[in-house]
Amino acid sequence: MRIYIKVNPKSSQQKIKKLENGNYKVWLKAVPEKGLANRELIEFLAKYFKISKSEIKIVGGKTSSRKIVDVGGKL
Repeated sequence: MRIYIKVNPKSSQQKIKKLENGNYKVWLKAVPEKGLANRELIEFLAKYFKISKSEIKIVGGKTSSRKIVDVGGKL
């Protein structure tokens, strides 16, 4: 499944909000430097969808706040 995410780094808390048409808004604590926010996003999505981190892949927007993410498994 492919989802589209707007990431808000440097937040005081981690949270996720499902929008429409496979879109999500995610708040992360990590700063967007050296891949830290991307790593936190993968870990957070794995917990949210209850799948392993290896089933989540950022396929677009690795250096952008708007990301395209493939989520494996059956949801």
